[in-house]
Amino acid sequence: MVWRIALFVSVLLLASCGDGNWNNPYPSADRLDNTFYSSFAKRPKHLDPARSYSSNEYQFIANIYTPPLQYHYLKRPYTLIPLAASGMPVVKYLDDAGKTLASDVDVKQIAFSEYTIKIRQGIQYQPHPAFAKDEAGNYRYHDLTDKQLEDVYTLADFEQTDSRELTADDYVYQIKRLAHPDLQSPILGIMSDYIVGLPELAKQLDAAYKKAKQASGTKKGIYLDLRGFDLAGVKAVDRYTYTIKIKGKYPQLIYWLNLPFFSPMPYEAIAFYAQAGLVEKNISLDWYPVGTGPYMLTVNNPNLQMVMERNPNYMDEYYPTEGEQGDAEAGLLVDAGKKIPFIDKINFSLEREGIPVWNKFLQGYYDASGISSDSFDQAINITTQGDAALTESMQEKGISLLTAVQTSSFYTGFNMKDPQLGGYSESARKLRRAIAIAVDYEEFISIFNNGRGVAAQGPLPPGLYGYRDGEQGINPYVYNWKNGRPQRKSLDEAKQLLKEAGYPNGLNPETGDKLVVNLDTADTGPDAKSRLDWWRKQFDKLNIELNIRSTDYNRFQDKMSNGSAQIFQWGWNADYPDPENFMFLLYGPNAKVGKNGENAANYDNPEFNKLFDVMKNMDNGPERLALIDKMVEVARQDSPWLWGFHPKAFSLQHSWYKNVKPNLMANNTLKYKRLDAALRAEKRQAWNKPVTWPLYTALLVFIIVVLPGVISYRRKEHGKGGKR
Repeated sequence: MVWRIALFVSVLLLASCGDGNWNNPYPSADRLDNTFYSSFAKRPKHLDPARSYSSNEYQFIANIYTPPLQYHYLKRPYTLIPLAASGMPVVKYLDDAGKTLASDVDVKQIAFSEYTIKIRQGIQYQPHPAFAKDEAGNYRYHDLTDKQLEDVYTLADFEQTDSRELTADDYVYQIKRLAHPDLQSPILGIMSDYIVGLPELAKQLDAAYKKAKQASGTKKGIYLDLRGFDLAGVKAVDRYTYTIKIKGKYPQLIYWLNLPFFSPMPYEAIAFYAQAGLVEKNISLDWYPVGTGPYMLTVNNPNLQMVMERNPNYMDEYYPTEGEQGDAEAGLLVDAGKKIPFIDKINFSLEREGIPVWNKFLQGYYDASGISSDSFDQAINITTQGDAALTESMQEKGISLLTAVQTSSFYTGFNMKDPQLGGYSESARKLRRAIAIAVDYEEFISIFNNGRGVAAQGPLPPGLYGYRDGEQGINPYVYNWKNGRPQRKSLDEAKQLLKEAGYPNGLNPETGDKLVVNLDTADTGPDAKSRLDWWRKQFDKLNIELNIRSTDYNRFQDKMSNGSAQIFQWGWNADYPDPENFMFLLYGPNAKVGKNGENAANYDNPEFNKLFDVMKNMDNGPERLALIDKMVEVARQDSPWLWGFHPKAFSLQHSWYKNVKPNLMANNTLKYKRLDAALRAEKRQAWNKPVTWPLYTALLVFIIVVLPGVISYRRKEHGKGGKR
């Protein structure tokens, strides 16, 4: 008996030494598949492009839908290029009478701007049952009966699919959807300020929807055919051309034309998904997108995995043939001119914790990874110069590191309405500048961000038009340029400014007491104490007492809104790569107090405001750049912010994952990536060899311990048999 057990275990051990690995989370038959493996931690709430406005949703829909424009994958500063459009939009300016104006006309004379967008011919939608027709030419699945729905549980249960050509009407239809009351599009408010007729359409659709809902007695299956509603500012000129008419001049509209909000939507899909039977089964556009992009969502199981596969109908698109300096040397132009996408399938697995993601990345089961604080020291060494380098163990695996400064700013602001720290007197400016020198953001980045960030020199992050790099870009009120780097001014200089501000050694000369200032914060997490202690130490350098006023987020918001906060911490992520998107954070009419704007510091300098009013509507060029430089100088002089820092994104990827370059504005970059599946399979096999010697040892011990007993027992049994 014992020999049979030993033989069985040995066979299992030998079988484990084949091509598969015991810990492989994927079928061994898929080892050479052209599939990218990644993870997600939070299920996407919306996949409808009229509703979605979250990064965890954009990683899916940006690869499924095709707005007119996209960002060039390699060029910096970020540059828009055509995607579904056949060329860049053509804009003309009109006066109140509809007369065309010169392109360089004074912006005050512009009543309307009209964008003409031509799309490429021959683009096809992904295969989808919404397009399927019967022999008579009627839509096969647009009037489903309960009987037909009995065996339908997912979109894949429909046997027939079809496609059709993308047209300009589909883009018009989608823009109308922004006004649909049931969708509550997050950009309806801002677009209503610009797109002619959008507010009126929203009211019209709201009335029609309420009427239809009242008539049906239910919300399920209410279908408004938007083809029957007019939107004055958006028209299809012909099959491949449409126009968008906006109020005044708003150059930033072109950036919105790269977002999924302005992707095409076929009316067939909306009619299909509006059926009550499908709504009840959660088969909806929010769950199953319909696009013309490089990929289509084929599995939506947010409790397990999300899978996108190559759209067989995707248009002809090719890898960029040019980039910026250094791209060719980095191997980023090896595939120049080749048809994309390169990868056939994208497999996202649900991972709620960071450690399993990290371990699977190290085992080769995920192709790329971020770096959490828990795994940072395992992956990264910080040099004495403050630069990041991979650890030896990462280098041995052929893992590479990419870093990119994000188009974001995290700053500490002063409430400019505060009688102590606010205002525009020279003494108030010097007080704020002294604090700006004393607060060592380089140290903050090193301690609390693992070195992942760069100290800000002004309101604009790298990558945006108007950002100045190097010596010409430093904030001269806080830094000196020394040895090719910005160097924070000395604490002695800060103390001198403090003295000139009327607080020698941080004391009020009238009372002799230390200056006390308040930091209002909602930072109450487990790491808050160490961060807040650090902040106290920064002010203590100037003998200023920092009083921390911690509160819950709702109360903090109230303080910001009513202007009772004194010093606060805030942040901003770019919606689009235009300086207007950051400069408006300091625009007086956009103040938080009284106007509920995003100018949290309530900064209101008439010169800055005047410059902003001119700059915001200008096209990029030398004249606009000169205005931006003036605005940055005015803001630095006033110091309404401690300019804070721009976070730096760190990402790791394996040697088989090609064409990887961080693009912090684009979300549709999967189509540019390429895999060497054979190399990946080889590395996985080498890194995940089963350790079998403990099992063999245990088997041997088992035999040594058990075998004598078995032999003794069998002898006794045989002995008994002989006596019989």
